[in-house]
Amino acid sequence: MRKEQVIAKMKEECLVAVVRATSKEQGEKIIDAVVAGGIHFIEITMTVPGAVGIIEAMVGKYAANPEVVIGAGTVLDPETARACILAGAAYVVSPGLNLDTIKLCNRYAVPMMPGIFSPTEAIQALEAGCDIIKVFPGNVAGPGMISSLLGPLPQGNFMPSGGVDVDNVEKWLAAGACAVGTGSSLTKGAKTGDYAAVTAKAQEFVEAVRKYRAK
Repeated sequence: MRKEQVIAKMKEECLVAVVRATSKEQGEKIIDAVVAGGIHFIEITMTVPGAVGIIEAMVGKYAANPEVVIGAGTVLDPETARACILAGAAYVVSPGLNLDTIKLCNRYAVPMMPGIFSPTEAIQALEAGCDIIKVFPGNVAGPGMISSLLGPLPQGNFMPSGGVDVDNVEKWLAAGACAVGTGSSLTKGAKTGDYAAVTAKAQEFVEAVRKYRAK
């Protein structure tokens, strides 16, 4: 999937599942449960043991399903970004702003979504060519940060991550977020091996977005 297609699809679906796990096996079960619930953008974080290998495995597993888009999260440097891209990651997400990582991703025409927490960082991300900018941590920033950033930077596309739950998705979207990233709220069932709960929560997120758009 080309860069512009990934960006357009992410903005269309609005939901990115942030996957953190204690093992490859747990990570794969979480991903399968999330996809079963209707969320197609999967962000596999580099805090998962063997994360790059999991990306490669999941890209292969879902190759026949073009709806599923596998990306890499918690990418802190260009070296890790390149490894993820070569493993098949369709997009790269970071908790912070690293211009060298953005440059590397631009070289491979892969969307890079850096984490920002100030207008200055947002402007730097825009100048570096980022099409979607992550607001992190979202639970600290709050939805008001999105609407405030869009005042002077209406050309920006902002995606919060951290603290996003079914109960506040509407607030984020109403504030102008182009998508939301959700992790612990979505996948908490996995801690007790209840992957059906993960699927059910994914379905709740999908329904929350649908209801907001139907207004």
